Amino acid sequence: MELADFVLAHLPNPPARILEIGCGRGELARRIAAAGYDMLAIDPEAPEGSIFRRVTLEELDEPGLLDAVVASRSLHHVVDLAAALDKIAGLLGPGGVLVLDEFAHDRLDDATADWYWGQLRALAAARGTTAPPSLDQVISEWATDHEGLHGYGTMRGELDARFQQVDFSWEPYLYRELDGVAAEALERMLIETGAIQATGYRYAAENR
Repeated sequence: MELADFVLAHLPNPPARILEIGCGRGELARRIAAAGYDMLAIDPEAPEGSIFRRVTLEELDEPGLLDAVVASRSLHHVVDLAAALDKIAGLLGPGGVLVLDEFAHDRLDDATADWYWGQLRALAAARGTTAPPSLDQVISEWATDHEGLHGYGTMRGELDARFQQVDFSWEPYLYRELDGVAAEALERMLIETGAIQATGYRYAAENR
């Protein structure tokens, strides 16, 4: 299921008030707005447009309650996760919906890292560039690149303290890092057979 379809499946009926945090180039926000929602999408580098605002979650001062908050691969970056989730819970009315597409960097186990290394080597061969020389280097660089980001355990603990889960699924993520060398379908099949770990997930919940 495409991300936009997952999000729309969990939103209340339009014209509900929806906030997207970390909207990037705005593709998802435009899709939600086109479905008839009262949309606000925020990002320090948000594009131009009436539904967009260049502001952080911490700076946002939005009057009234929202019906839903959406965030795609953005909350694991926030410095103070507890404060961010407290603000989201405060922006939502009772029973308001939170929908996330997120990244679980801490689930890269040895088998998953080994497969990822193989894909990196294939990518390097296709481009004529140098691949990481060893699995140990891949694991070390992964840890360095994601140092300070919130892992799944931290995210889940903070979410469960404030929201009641209504839907959850593990999802492929590494294909995004591989520029198409590994198709999403291949990664999903390996996850479903237990050959590798999923490093992405989708989550929907209601405000407690």
